[in-house]
Amino acid sequence: MIGPGTGVRVYLACGVTDMRKGISGLTAIVQDQLRHKPASGSVFAFRGRRGDRIKILYFDGQGFCLYYKILEKGRFPWPSPADGTARLTPAQLAMLWEGIDWRRPSWGAPPQRFS
Repeated sequence: MIGPGTGVRVYLACGVTDMRKGISGLTAIVQDQLRHKPASGSVFAFRGRRGDRIKILYFDGQGFCLYYKILEKGRFPWPSPADGTARLTPAQLAMLWEGIDWRRPSWGAPPQRFS
């Protein structure tokens, strides 16, 4: 995914978002429900009702970027609506984008050292 670098703030809109919304509708959610400025440089992620669709909104300094992904199998891991807003690290965002459960990543064995 082409997008924000390291150190960016990432927010999830917990619960369900209408995936028919475009940039204007999603920026309204960011302002009204999440209480953040859409053009702050933070990344905002939204998930649809079925759980297989995600939209990521990001302001890159010149305009808004909207990323949209649909999984062929499975669902994106997501917090419950009662959580309101969740904050992720950029690494967790990368895992989320790939469909990996960022809450419980499965780490492999450490690299072996050969002498």
